[in-house]
Amino acid sequence: MKLHWLPEVEEHDYAAALDYLSLKLDPTRAASMVAALRGRPAPEMRRANDILRACGLPPLPRSDPGVARHLTKEGSRKPLSPVLVVSFDDGGDIADGYHRVSAAYQTDPYTLVPARIASVSRE
Repeated sequence: MKLHWLPEVEEHDYAAALDYLSLKLDPTRAASMVAALRGRPAPEMRRANDILRACGLPPLPRSDPGVARHLTKEGSRKPLSPVLVVSFDDGGDIADGYHRVSAAYQTDPYTLVPARIASVSRE
């Protein structure tokens, strides 16, 4: 099975990233991180296993509803949005797209995933 990707991040994914990051950081800092993600050039291709490893996250299992949705025959035909990753001094985090990275990993850990990556400090 091969997943298909959109050329650019969908607008609602930036809002989802802000929602997630604002749970971990103050709202102003979270907003500046999302702005940094928006300002990055086109998504770069990274291996699914490398994204998960850099973020210290295990791949979600095939049985996870979000992963399973992407892996169904119908779901695998719909192009997926690139993922949003923030890289901190002490590691990284997937601001949006954990299920998409996990679905890619479940098809092949070395699958290339398009990601917008912004390096920022936590301060």
